[in-house]
Amino acid sequence: MIVQIYETQDPLEATQMCEIGVDHIGVLVGDGAFPREIAARQAREILNAVVDPARRIALTLSNDRDAIEQIADALQPDILHLGSLLTDIGVDDVLELKRLFPQIRIMRSIPVTGPESISASKQFASAADYLLLDSYKTSDQQIGATGVIHDWAISRKIVESVSIPVILAGGLGPENVGYAIRAVHPAGVDSKTRTDLEGSHRKDLNKVKRFVQLAKETAAMNTCLS
Repeated sequence: MIVQIYETQDPLEATQMCEIGVDHIGVLVGDGAFPREIAARQAREILNAVVDPARRIALTLSNDRDAIEQIADALQPDILHLGSLLTDIGVDDVLELKRLFPQIRIMRSIPVTGPESISASKQFASAADYLLLDSYKTSDQQIGATGVIHDWAISRKIVESVSIPVILAGGLGPENVGYAIRAVHPAGVDSKTRTDLEGSHRKDLNKVKRFVQLAKETAAMNTCLS
């Protein structure tokens, strides 16, 4: 079970999450067009603090492929996570990014809004290395960061419909990650909002630790029962 945590704020926080056992440690990178974006130079310092076996993720919400390529080139993350709307960065864009950066794995956010999300997932699964299923507000210009859950029944159908790893996101925290894993059977789970310190975007390390523990325990139990 992959455990993925956003948004790492500094190198110390990255180090602490490595020690807790977080598998994917992510940073939101950009030029300030979206709230809380971190500049590439600062993001590089944070990601440099991530040590094996944890993987370094750069999340971009940009709809500008040139800007995305610059982020990938500057940071050389293990995983480049694309969080823009599907109409802005499509399957062909993902394929081109993989051609330009064959050493970087691509994660594509998919908004879980209805049955149409299943067909979209199948399309992007032909190009990406991971899918991340997240909640979406129609007024947003990006996918995710809502802090609310979506229809897990649709997410389960997506997991069953594609052959690449699927990570479940959207309003997950220690209080519901076990239920989510049992309902969806994803390859991984992602948390941002519900593992933050209250009133802050820094991480509550106790919540992160509990999230990791519960996710791993639930996944192990599912394996034993299957």
